[in-house]
Amino acid sequence: MTVIDANRMHEIEARYPEYFHRSFRQRFGGLMILIATLLYSLYAVWFFDLPKLFAEAHWERVGIYLSQWVSYDVQPEFRIEDDGSIDIRYPRFSPLGDNPHPDWLVNNPDGSITVSISGTSRSVTVSKSETIVTAHGVSVPVEVSSGAPKVIGPVPGWMTVYDDNVLADLGFAGNVSISVDRVKIRKRFIGWANFIFDTQSSFFDKPVGEVVSLIVSGPRIKPDQSNLSLAFDDIWNNSEWQHGDVWTKLFQTIVMAFLGTLLGALTAFPLAFLAARNITPNRLLNQILKRFFDFLRSVDMLIWALFLTRAFGPGPLAGSGAIFLTETGTLGKLYSEGLENIDDKPREGIKSTGAQTVLVHRYGIMPQIVPVFVSQTLYQWESNVRGATIIGAVGAGGIGLKLWEAMRTNANWENVAYMVILILIVVFIFDTASNALRHRLMGTKAH
Repeated sequence: MTVIDANRMHEIEARYPEYFHRSFRQRFGGLMILIATLLYSLYAVWFFDLPKLFAEAHWERVGIYLSQWVSYDVQPEFRIEDDGSIDIRYPRFSPLGDNPHPDWLVNNPDGSITVSISGTSRSVTVSKSETIVTAHGVSVPVEVSSGAPKVIGPVPGWMTVYDDNVLADLGFAGNVSISVDRVKIRKRFIGWANFIFDTQSSFFDKPVGEVVSLIVSGPRIKPDQSNLSLAFDDIWNNSEWQHGDVWTKLFQTIVMAFLGTLLGALTAFPLAFLAARNITPNRLLNQILKRFFDFLRSVDMLIWALFLTRAFGPGPLAGSGAIFLTETGTLGKLYSEGLENIDDKPREGIKSTGAQTVLVHRYGIMPQIVPVFVSQTLYQWESNVRGATIIGAVGAGGIGLKLWEAMRTNANWENVAYMVILILIVVFIFDTASNALRHRLMGTKAH
């Protein structure tokens, strides 16, 4: 074992003072950052009043909305007439069509009607004098012949009694509202109703094999139109899902992002040469252009969209303009900073040969910056596909407006899910393509 004497130790300390005489910041910097982060977190909890926010949040709505993303409901209403008969009615735009005869609704010999909510474990039997709700292993009769509905026997926890009606919550399967003269049932199904053909289509409610047979070799449903063309029209103009309008708006979003990014790049490119100090040695011009870029970037794309919809009205022109203004500022800053960081030796070498300025830029600058510029532009284009969806919600066109309209109704959450999935697919495709192009231009491998 080597023993270091005092003189040797002092010599080592003098040679490497940064290891033996650390500053206060070096010794306690990490601890101070940790304490500051903790204090800031506590301040954020107090400032946003997070305990109260979490306590008062309607967490039950999360499950409701998510269930509506992947399911739909049918709402038959049973009206008990004065003569004791039961009249079945459906909402005007029922997913079952104008004349439904579902197999989960059975007319019994005694005149009552049994509705299967979820197999045999959850069902409702409606008669002129009482309604029997079966769920969670028990059957609860509710008398409806008197002035107000009355639960016979103990009231289970999943049933709530009000003054004029009784509400039975059957979980995801649906619910039942019972009053004296009517019973309303909400029965939920997994899936998206009428996604291919709506209730007005000639192909509605037909088996897949029959639809294929009609399209391939069946007699024409409309004499002046082939069945294939008719089927495509029915799908494209589906009144419930609006495939044609959704896909058109999605294409508008893509075009908005492409056009706005392209115009922004074409505008920012020459301005960046004037803003770069090493390319244009005019400090006043450099500063004016850089502040101009900062101004365009500092106003959010959403705000630009609000301004332009006021000027040009709602539509994709306002959306493209908002992206164009934002991207001129963003790409102008990125391009000018990229130019200021180039290697000046190739440019000086070409300039020493007496070449014109255009040739100096072409052979001394462009080979260095083109891969970087294209990479940055592709990334911004990919980002703007997402941004175009957001600005569409304020009237700037595209699928964002359709998405906002579906959300505002608070009833078409399956349509919201459909559009969100389409947006995710488009963003994924553009992200993958953009990454592949960027790595190809930069000469690196994609991971």
